Amino acid sequence: MEIAVLDGIKADDYPPIELVCPRCDATVMQRFAGPCEACFVVLRREFAAVAQAVEKTEYVPKMNVTPNAVALKDD
Repeated sequence: MEIAVLDGIKADDYPPIELVCPRCDATVMQRFAGPCEACFVVLRREFAAVAQAVEKTEYVPKMNVTPNAVALKDD
């Protein structure tokens, strides 16, 4: 079994530091760079994705595609 790199990282090992939110320019205390908590909530709400069932269509090659000469060769 292979262990992923991020499995060994514990967020509690990193103390919060003063960072600037790249979205609203507010100065916040957080462990990792990125949007502040308020912006994170807004972004999650605005860009929430809904799973959809997608029908696959059968592949039909274009008419100008010719078969490979080796594939047509008789033995």
